[in-house]
Amino acid sequence: MDLRDRYAPPGKLRNWLKWKKKGESRFHTIKDSDCDDDDDDSDYSDDSIVNSLEKGSCVQTTEFRVFVGTWNVAGRSPVGSLAVDLDDWLNLNDPADIYVLGFQEVVPLKVCNVIGAEDATVETKWNSLIGKTLNNKLGSPWLTPMLHPISSDNYYYGQVSGSESRTTDRVIGGTRTPVRDRRSSLQQEEPADGVSSSTSKYKLMASKKMVGVFISVWMRGDLVKKYRVSNVKVCSVACGIMGYLGNKGSVSVSMSIEGTSFCFIAAHLASGEKKGDETRRNYQVSEIFRRTSFPRLHHDRSSSHPLTILGHDRIFWLGDLNYRLCLEDRLARELIKKQDWRSLQEFDQLRREQEDGGVFQGWREANIEFAPTYKYPCSNCNRYSGGLPTLTGEKQRTPAWCDRILWYGKGVRQLFYHRSESRFSDHRPVSALFSTQIEVVKSMNPKFTMPSFLTETVPNWLSRLSDTWPPYYNYTGRE
Repeated sequence: MDLRDRYAPPGKLRNWLKWKKKGESRFHTIKDSDCDDDDDDSDYSDDSIVNSLEKGSCVQTTEFRVFVGTWNVAGRSPVGSLAVDLDDWLNLNDPADIYVLGFQEVVPLKVCNVIGAEDATVETKWNSLIGKTLNNKLGSPWLTPMLHPISSDNYYYGQVSGSESRTTDRVIGGTRTPVRDRRSSLQQEEPADGVSSSTSKYKLMASKKMVGVFISVWMRGDLVKKYRVSNVKVCSVACGIMGYLGNKGSVSVSMSIEGTSFCFIAAHLASGEKKGDETRRNYQVSEIFRRTSFPRLHHDRSSSHPLTILGHDRIFWLGDLNYRLCLEDRLARELIKKQDWRSLQEFDQLRREQEDGGVFQGWREANIEFAPTYKYPCSNCNRYSGGLPTLTGEKQRTPAWCDRILWYGKGVRQLFYHRSESRFSDHRPVSALFSTQIEVVKSMNPKFTMPSFLTETVPNWLSRLSDTWPPYYNYTGRE
């Protein structure tokens, strides 16, 4: 049997392509479409199938603004007065479409917190404060954002209309456990004034806490309704004491918006400014890359969702990465006093490790044009720790840019990168705003509804055959 016949598209797709071809003159393509009109009906080569799909549909791009922020809060609990600091940090006068917030040391890194059970109360308090800050200023009143937090590493987010609630199965520790759909697990109490919380401008998409590392991802409610958000999953990697305790490590969120996949990694790496400490940090980064995974579950709608960090289209890495300055303390303070950030960056440990190929090869970070974010001796203090020999008992630390935001992937443009001046902890919060492209597949014919089996960027039947298809018929690009 000829290979073309053996691996021809399913009958439903073949018939649809033939029907569409009769009226192809009505369609035109834009953006990424590049079609040929001289293909034979019976010839299903690579270009033929791809072009046929593109003639009935097009891949459009739309811009999303993504705010990414990181903050080491030094073990302090969120308090009401912190809302003022959050307002300044989140830059709410110029709101974004998505907010990705990473925190470190949301609990003190004491033995009981490191080896004890996770306390969901801390996560709920932070989400509540973030939700109030976002929605009280930009939307409607906000109450409890998470009544039933999900603590398992990988969960599924499926869109549900209205108040519909459904249950799905998730494999936890080898057993299959029914859990509520992600949206139903984020049900909120109704405000006393009768205003439904469903009108809140920002929705909590995912959050995850591991000891002191915490990530919270929010998205505009109208965009959640307008665009298909799928495969929201989380993962944590502990690589602290003995390589497996959670005092250091990462929490990650993976999600897809239409045809574009995102991965957000919030990390807290090994501390220390002795020679060789950067090697420990490099190793922890490699462990996070190696051990972060987002397994496909049986109810996943798409078999093409990324399994690893680098499989995503847009990746953002944020956190207290703890890379220091390879410079004598006195000289570092002199450059800081002069605000000579360009000269100071030449001694930045992370930049040097990137140049030497030790870590984050191919990743990007904007020029740093703000003062080092670490370390201040206490809250409500605006001078760096150490440097004053008369102050006994104060830790001597060379100031450094410990708190960083990096990104990887095409279709990303950074709009700003700066620090805020909150004195809540011994670190200053850092934030960045990005403009990124989202790929949306739309039908060219307003009277035409795309068949359900063609709604994915790569049809499922192509994905299923990709493992056995000869290389020159492999539409997924995998050899």
